[in-house]
Amino acid sequence: AVNGTVNDLLMAGAKPVALTAGFILEEGLPIETLRRVADSMRAAAQAAGVAIVAGDTKVIERARGDGLYVNTSGVGEIAVDEPLAPERIRPGDAIVLTGDVGRHGIAVMAQRHGLAFEPPVASDCASLHAPFLELFEKGPSPHCARDLTRGGLGGALCELAAAANVAVQIDEAAIPVEKPVRGACELLGFDPLFVANEGCAAIFTAPEHVDATLAVLRRHSATARAVAIGAVAEGRGVSARTALGTVRRLAPPSGEQLPRIC
Repeated sequence: AVNGTVNDLLMAGAKPVALTAGFILEEGLPIETLRRVADSMRAAAQAAGVAIVAGDTKVIERARGDGLYVNTSGVGEIAVDEPLAPERIRPGDAIVLTGDVGRHGIAVMAQRHGLAFEPPVASDCASLHAPFLELFEKGPSPHCARDLTRGGLGGALCELAAAANVAVQIDEAAIPVEKPVRGACELLGFDPLFVANEGCAAIFTAPEHVDATLAVLRRHSATARAVAIGAVAEGRGVSARTALGTVRRLAPPSGEQLPRIC
């Protein structure tokens, strides 16, 4: 919850400053569970340099609330001269991916359904404040950025291509997917490009700024695996060149997105 809200502010070109946290607790929730969640939130907020300044708690009847829901909102200071927005995406822009895809969604699904993978799949959940604040302060500032939560990379690219009225072309072989994640997706019938992430973003930047952007990102642990994956062109829609050299079209996700996280 903390990392997600911090990253949402960063994607808007803001330096995260403060958060609020609202808890919906089911009657009978062990106090140790609440304490563990609160401690985790405190640690995440301190790591991202933000304060949790307000909150609220509501208790609902037993068996009506799945244990615990956390609702956060955030406030930040604008840190860029021009807004990060789909309207600034232009043909010729390069697309940079800050890390590997699919880990968070598969890790959550494995926990929920008691699935065991070897090696285990660990979530990529992380705050991206350090690399993005360096980009904002020292440049090069992105044209647009999007964290790849619901709908994953494919969902975000489809949404941004439609909003900017452009075509997006990516090289699927360049996109890092860990072997256990790829194996789990093949087993369960998921496309890793559409599985949720919680510490990964797509950045649209001018082509002459790709090397400088990658240099900044690779200095930070959360984005050390950053890679250029494609470019923006004239036209409409999203296409991916596969490892076999064929091209497939990516369609926006439809129906229920699994696993549903937020």
